[in-house]
Formats: sequence, structure tokens, C-alpha cells
Amino acid sequence: MAQAKKSSFEKSLQELEALVRDIDSGDLELETALSAFERGISLIRDCQKSLDAAEKRVQELTQTTEGLELTDLSQDLDDE
Repeated sequence: MAQAKKSSFEKSLQELEALVRDIDSGDLELETALSAFERGISLIRDCQKSLDAAEKRVQELTQTTEGLELTDLSQDLDDE
């Protein structure tokens, strides 16, 4: 199921990137551009929900008996 969510998030992000390219091109008619913009807003909301859920899951996984232990993930990436 986690793979399906990741896939859904990735697909939404790819579709959003394509919409941005299309709108930025300036080649769309007004109604088409507005429809693309509306779809983009919907995709942004879906992606934000997925990111919020992932952040909550990370917080739950790093929770200790003394409270929430936050880990600086950028520090770990710098060490590699």
C-alpha cells in the first residue's frame, strides 16, 4: 500500500510539473489555461496531504517515551 501512495504522489507531482510547463508556455487558450490551473491547485492539495501524512508518520516513528525526538536528517545526508 505504501508503494501505491508513493506512486500516486509521484504521478501527481509529474502531472503538476507538466501542467506548469503547459501554462508557462503561453500557448494555451484562456479556458484551457484556467482548467489546467484548477487541476494544478487540486494536485497541489493532494500532494500536500500526502506530505503531511508522511511527516506525521515520521514523527510517530521517531517518538520516544520521553516525547518527540527530532532528528536532523540533513546532518545525516551531509555525513554520507
